[in-house]
Amino acid sequence: MKKLVSMALALSLCLAMFAGCGGTPSSSSTVSSGPSSSSEDTSTSGFENKELNIAIFEGGYGPEYWEEIVDRFEETYGVTVNMQISPTIGDIIRPQIVAGNVPDFISMNDNDTTGLISSMIRENALLDITDVFEGPGLEDTSPLKEQVLEGVLNTAKCSPYSDGKVYLAPFNASPMGLVYNKTLFEENGWELPETWDEFFALGDKAKEKGIALFTYAGIHPGYMESLLWPAIASAAGIDTTTDISNYVEGSFSSPEVMEVLANIQKIAADGYLMEGTVALNHTQSQTDMMMNKALFIPNGNWMEGEMKDAPRADGFEFGMTTAPSLNAGDQRYVMTSVEQFSIPAGAKNPELAKEFLRFLYTEESVKLFAEKAGGIYALKNATEWSKDYVTEGVYSMNDVYNMGDSMVFGFAALPEGSKVTPRDEVFQSVADVMNGAMTPEQWAEKVEASFTEVSNMAK
Repeated sequence: MKKLVSMALALSLCLAMFAGCGGTPSSSSTVSSGPSSSSEDTSTSGFENKELNIAIFEGGYGPEYWEEIVDRFEETYGVTVNMQISPTIGDIIRPQIVAGNVPDFISMNDNDTTGLISSMIRENALLDITDVFEGPGLEDTSPLKEQVLEGVLNTAKCSPYSDGKVYLAPFNASPMGLVYNKTLFEENGWELPETWDEFFALGDKAKEKGIALFTYAGIHPGYMESLLWPAIASAAGIDTTTDISNYVEGSFSSPEVMEVLANIQKIAADGYLMEGTVALNHTQSQTDMMMNKALFIPNGNWMEGEMKDAPRADGFEFGMTTAPSLNAGDQRYVMTSVEQFSIPAGAKNPELAKEFLRFLYTEESVKLFAEKAGGIYALKNATEWSKDYVTEGVYSMNDVYNMGDSMVFGFAALPEGSKVTPRDEVFQSVADVMNGAMTPEQWAEKVEASFTEVSNMAK
């Protein structure tokens, strides 16, 4: 049986408290608990009696999937898995890594606020796992790279050095956009806005009913990426977001980008932001939105599971739309969140970790993740495999892909020794913009200055 690090032990390791989020069981259907035939074939492959140490971020998807999939892997391969799982896993394992106790496998959320993964990328501390994706899956013998969603592996999310090699493996794929209450819109006869002008016009109608147009997780401004990057891609083109992700000077201050930044400022400056937003965390702002205090909140389809026990307006029904475009008919985009798996370069059991990764990409694992967590893996077949397990709300929010093209955004690796983090400059400025302490021009100047510093470091 696996050795699951308890809350008490984690406390003694890191002297920090943490709390978990529940999972989202979404169907009475049950995924078979037996190993697949292809997995049975690998049980005699020389891994028996080995130990695998894994570190898992526990977010809105909860722990149930991980507990079950680890049990199945242990049973199939005859190994022991020592799992640490926590909402603050980055803070927990950082001192362990410094002390030389490196996990064999890490699963980290898309917006790692601890900076652990970005630090490991900067220090070249992740293992090259290209061979896993060049090789076959455990069930489908085609190369794994052909089974992953198109356009994911070659982004900075998985290939941070732009060298054609994979260092981070995709986990789930979740649409991100503006979450809203379908019922509220139906009751008022409101149409979803496509352009910024329509967005603010709808905000004027909402004001008449005492409802704000917009809120966000004020003290976690990274959630604003659900709005910012798709809006920039629509206004300035997807190539501009690629340039931004590679710190190209001038990319964050083009005229089209400046229009987007000005519209974001207008949300607060013209009274469309829910009062008190800047001081709220993600669950507080999400709850207020679900109580019809605001029409929209930037988020992903995991919000339903994360807030499954939260109060909400009568008849609340999850919906999602895209970020607004500057002009009618402009291409709109849907930000896709891709959380990641990685194997540290210092892992003691890298081959077993690679086998665990392959095991996670099996149909059995994908269905279990849908059933226990309500999420969908970043595999081409995952949506079909998951349809009987995910909730109506998750499926409803996935309809946003009918409104715009999917895009994945991730900043490229920073030069070793870099003392600036452009992503922080982008999102830590949001509160100042919303409070009126910073203009869009100053926001852009701050980000551009960080790009210049990165360019100078890279020379």
